Amino acid sequence: MRFSLPTIPTLSGRLIILGSFGVIFGHAALVCAQDEALSPKSQGNRVQATPASSVKNVPQADVGPAVVATVNGQPISLGELAQQCIARHGEELLENMVNRTLLLQACQARKIEVTKKDVDDEIARTASKFGLTVPMFLKLLQEERNIAPEHYATDIVWHMLSLRALSKEAIMVSPQELDHAFQREFGPKVQVRMIACKDMQKLTQLHKQAVADPDMFKTLARDHSEDPASASVEGLLPPIRKNMGDDDIEKVSFKLQPGEISNIFQIGEFYITLQCVRHFPPANPPAAQLTEIQNRIRSDIEEEKLRKSAEQTYVSLRDNAQVLSVLGKPELQQQYPGVAAVINGQALMMTVLEKECVKRFGPTVLDNEINMKLVEQALAADKLQVTQADIDNEIRYTAEFYGYVHSDGTPDIQRWIADVLSDEGKTVDMYIRDVIQPTVALKKLVANRVQVTEEDIQKGFEANFGTRAEVLAIVLSNQRTAQEVWEMARNRPTEQFFGELANQYSVEPSSRSNFGKVPPLRRHSGQPTLEKAAFGMKPGETSAIIEVGGQYVILRCQGFTDPVVTDINAVRVELMSEIREKKTRLEMDNAMSKLQADAQITNFLAPKKSRLGAVEKQATINEFKNSK
Repeated sequence: MRFSLPTIPTLSGRLIILGSFGVIFGHAALVCAQDEALSPKSQGNRVQATPASSVKNVPQADVGPAVVATVNGQPISLGELAQQCIARHGEELLENMVNRTLLLQACQARKIEVTKKDVDDEIARTASKFGLTVPMFLKLLQEERNIAPEHYATDIVWHMLSLRALSKEAIMVSPQELDHAFQREFGPKVQVRMIACKDMQKLTQLHKQAVADPDMFKTLARDHSEDPASASVEGLLPPIRKNMGDDDIEKVSFKLQPGEISNIFQIGEFYITLQCVRHFPPANPPAAQLTEIQNRIRSDIEEEKLRKSAEQTYVSLRDNAQVLSVLGKPELQQQYPGVAAVINGQALMMTVLEKECVKRFGPTVLDNEINMKLVEQALAADKLQVTQADIDNEIRYTAEFYGYVHSDGTPDIQRWIADVLSDEGKTVDMYIRDVIQPTVALKKLVANRVQVTEEDIQKGFEANFGTRAEVLAIVLSNQRTAQEVWEMARNRPTEQFFGELANQYSVEPSSRSNFGKVPPLRRHSGQPTLEKAAFGMKPGETSAIIEVGGQYVILRCQGFTDPVVTDINAVRVELMSEIREKKTRLEMDNAMSKLQADAQITNFLAPKKSRLGAVEKQATINEFKNSK
């Protein structure tokens, strides 16, 4: 089993993911703006030194139990876990906590208080949008987005409410803005066709033809327009609305009458002419819904304004702040013992950072630490050890295995390491500890279990270099439909008709769009039922219905490819190496699974299993996911 280096995203990367939640977390984009604006990198590392004598200490926090897990009787202490959490996530989390402190200080200076009730009310309002209770919403949030409720409250909702209060004047919505947005959504619309060309002379000729025969406009758009999206539908554009932002197209479109063709005008690098298809009258919503609609539109405008003002707010906070990051800087750690950072004279203590880091990332990091402890114990039991030479050899092998080689064929270790460490926060020591060392250890544990037989080589040769079966396929979701389609294919046994059936009935997108054509099947690919059917047919034959993973497949044989290589000895060394690697990885997975199954593990940070009931979850999960 190859251990994966724990994901250590930048704060902005993590929050951008949060920002993709759409209508549920529309305000999370504000935190993205905060991250960019407050990031020391974006500000040229502007920090100002704070004299140690003027620093106000924040009371230290209780960081929890002394032992967080036992593995076959051996403890993993809180201190060990905190150290590993800080190594992986400390800088990321510290930046977040500094940003939060700056925002809190700004609120305090303006006598703004965002209370727990404010936060709870906002969470309840968000949950209600989906017809969920707050507990259901927070459970779903935890399970589907891996965001703990307290982190959602403090890192997203509290930030949004604080920013809203600080930017109150900037996000006020004027009657004109409200009216423009209302017209954009409910006002009149016009649908047009478009011909777009980069060459003015070419479009001039097309325009003359269209004016002479307006019925030809859609054909000319289809055949000559250089905008593929609209050309594919004969130049048809989605309905143009008022106040959509493209003033030129909007003005021209609304002046045209049905069938009328516009003069040529330019947008960017394209010359454009439009033909009006139809006008749509305003959609007047019922008077009883008007207030609710206006409130929703007002809220949407406020959110958009808040996103724009957030960056300015945070830039201002950073420009006027004295921030000194102590974490990871030995010379400053001596001057500010026990301090992680100083924000405008206020010390953020390491114990506070450690507690938050363990609370947020501890369970994930602890899982990795438990696995490492299991491997170490297994090595000791077998009287094996991992040497520096083993580590160096594994790095060289891995670089070469993934194609990082010099022109002379030697492994390019420096380039490989640079790519591995390209994610911010990773270090060589961390890579070796979390990936290379466990990999070497597991390889040592399974070394005597891996053998490459002649049968393995023969199967590998057939799979990689042997004949392929070229087939058409129809994939059906139920047996009854499969029987009906199979009967139709048997009654008209032509390749063209089989392809048409695939295009009409196949539920698998590739075979449907390609009229049944799928990649050639090879032997020993892990699909024995399909392989047996494909290689058992003659060109032109149709298979019986094949059940695969709850779906039903019908194949039609088109023929067979010639082998890529005919002499097995020409590729024997390559095959042996690849097969040995695969079998070793499989044995490593098995060994790790057995260590975990046989171990006596007590994990005090393991989350309690409190999941939504199947009925509740199914009723809400699709809508929740679609909110991305």
